[in-house]
Amino acid sequence: MTPADATRPSPGAAATGGPLDGLRVLDLATLFAGPLAATLLGDFGAEVVKVEHPVRPDPSRGHGPAKDGIGLWWKLLGRNKRTMTLDLSTPGGRETLLRLAATADVVIENFRPGTLEKWGLGWPELSAANPRLVLARVTAFGQQGPYARRPGFGTLAEAMSGFAAITGEPDGPPTLPPFGLADSIAALTTAYAVMTALAGRERTGHGQVVDLAIIEPMLTVLGPHPLWYDQLGYVQPRTGNRSTNNAPRNTYRSADGRWLAVSTSAQSIAERVMRLVDRPELIAEPWFASGSGRAAHAPVLDEAVGGWIGRHKADEVVAAFEEAEAAVALVYDVRDVMADPQFAALDTVTEVEDPELGPLRMQNVLFRLSGTPGGIRWAGRPHGADTEAVLTELGLSETEISALRMEGAL
Repeated sequence: MTPADATRPSPGAAATGGPLDGLRVLDLATLFAGPLAATLLGDFGAEVVKVEHPVRPDPSRGHGPAKDGIGLWWKLLGRNKRTMTLDLSTPGGRETLLRLAATADVVIENFRPGTLEKWGLGWPELSAANPRLVLARVTAFGQQGPYARRPGFGTLAEAMSGFAAITGEPDGPPTLPPFGLADSIAALTTAYAVMTALAGRERTGHGQVVDLAIIEPMLTVLGPHPLWYDQLGYVQPRTGNRSTNNAPRNTYRSADGRWLAVSTSAQSIAERVMRLVDRPELIAEPWFASGSGRAAHAPVLDEAVGGWIGRHKADEVVAAFEEAEAAVALVYDVRDVMADPQFAALDTVTEVEDPELGPLRMQNVLFRLSGTPGGIRWAGRPHGADTEAVLTELGLSETEISALRMEGAL
């Protein structure tokens, strides 16, 4: 049975059965790294309470295409979360957040540094309310340094990390990704950081602050660029689809117009590809024996591989590479992803029933656990849908909830 087949509890109830069952997360963040980190925790059983401003909800609700006026990105980002409204800048909102924090394990926020402190909700106040709390602070530049208070998004991290500088054609401009790459990498890192802090809490009994600067995980995934520069003064140039470390490595067009990607990071794979494309004599060249040597002769190898692929249909290319045990893949768009049998076998894109839009297909949880699998219990819920339920569970009376509404805190 796949995670999508598992029984989904009511959206008004905490998650049960996942490995993070019993963990409570308050998601105060917006756009996109912080909320996605909370989603990843919710996918594996954490109870996530999404706290949004009463008038200015998470902008992801309005990002990208919508159906019947309902933002589809939110259905993905808001899955497995209960939603409530709370204006943290009001006295009632501040007091309610502290009461919520006292019941939580994790708070995730991405306000500009100093904002929570301005509201009287900084680390001293939160940790006083709950000494075991983990506070994850996700910002573009971190909590200190000359840029800390600048506004920033993942795009700036993609630029400042060096990613854009090495992406694109050699004679073209630096290229930014057309999606939230830095935010997504930061979200994965934040979820890992939270779990690391919680593991530390098991030893010390105390929570701590996670300071996650979006510019840093992006730099890490680029590999040894700082080390190369430090030791050799080497600055990696833009090389398009080619690699400076091995060749052939590129995209090639088949006789029927499909694009395919080929990679030969291993020497044995490079040799198999040359035999496959009827150019075995290149293997005997002295430069062929190393990845850097092959990269220096990429035009020769691209001509050999590209010429052969250009004479065959895409399905013939894939079949031949598979038989030769060489690495190749068709360049997919989302239509191909949705129809691919490997993704189907993994249940990578799974179906979720949604009260507003009916059946939805979206990415499944990130990985499979054999004993305590995660799962999608519900898609993103309407703005503030669980406000009264969450506050009632917190112990607030109808009179207290009404007073918060009168104040504009809800």
